[in-house]
Amino acid sequence: MSDKKETIFADGFIFKLPVNAPDWVTGGISVKVDEAIDFLKKHKSKTGWVNLNILEKKGGGHYMKLDTWEPKEKNLQRSAPKAPAVASNDEDTDDLPF
Repeated sequence: MSDKKETIFADGFIFKLPVNAPDWVTGGISVKVDEAIDFLKKHKSKTGWVNLNILEKKGGGHYMKLDTWEPKEKNLQRSAPKAPAVASNDEDTDDLPF
């Protein structure tokens, strides 16, 4: 049995490299609204997010696919932060300098 997950292509999304654009433009994304909405609804996480990866095709060009990585359950559980230690002082503290 293989641990390899199925590739899920991002329907309704296209990534394009810029043509004749300034250096600070990385690329653009075109969205076909109806397809994208259906895709997003189908693949949203429990927290309401959909993560996509932009990948380069072997023959040139780019495509977007669903990022299916999820943290392991043990990494999700975080302990509550500890309260800072407070030194006990039996002396009267009414003589604070401020």
